Amino acid sequence: MAKAPQLDVSGKKAKDVTLDDAVFAAEVKPHLVHEAVRAELNSKRAGTAATKSRGLVSGGRAKPWRQKGTGRARQGTIRAPQFEGGGHAFAKVPRSFDQKVNRKAAKAALRSALASHASEGSLSIVSAELFGEPSTKAAKGLLEGSGLRMPLVVVATAEETNLVKSFRNLQRVAVVAPSELDVAAVVWARSLLVTESALPLVQGRAQ
Repeated sequence: MAKAPQLDVSGKKAKDVTLDDAVFAAEVKPHLVHEAVRAELNSKRAGTAATKSRGLVSGGRAKPWRQKGTGRARQGTIRAPQFEGGGHAFAKVPRSFDQKVNRKAAKAALRSALASHASEGSLSIVSAELFGEPSTKAAKGLLEGSGLRMPLVVVATAEETNLVKSFRNLQRVAVVAPSELDVAAVVWARSLLVTESALPLVQGRAQ
């Protein structure tokens, strides 16, 4: 049965929280994780890089010199790539880097990434009620007492504003909503901190 420690305000374990075995004890499938991370990172690429081919640069309507008798290599146009100001060979054109990942494969990849954290003991739970007001100092103290390794991903709902404001200014800490949690973020993090309210939502996304 998969379990994770729930931390108190000092970062110590207050109790163990039982996790959904269907998610946090699932089989880890590295090939699906790799596929999902590649697709997520590629989807963030703008794909707007472009250079001019020889058909787009100006000039070159006539041969720069006659075919024979000059002692130089024959040339047909100054638009060719070997001339300064000529077009690029194999010019870049705007393109989409999107890769399709099947829904079942994406969910399996997220389960694998979460299960990896659970098995390694790098997943912890925290209650947003510990933060009655925004306090970066309190958040830093919790992390120092817990021994969680950086970089860290904190998963919290939009309603837990005090906790979100407490963690978001810390270096190498990313705060995300359950609906925005992707496989790349889970893989990037060496530790994962999930609030009690966000835990069912995270489990629901991976099922």
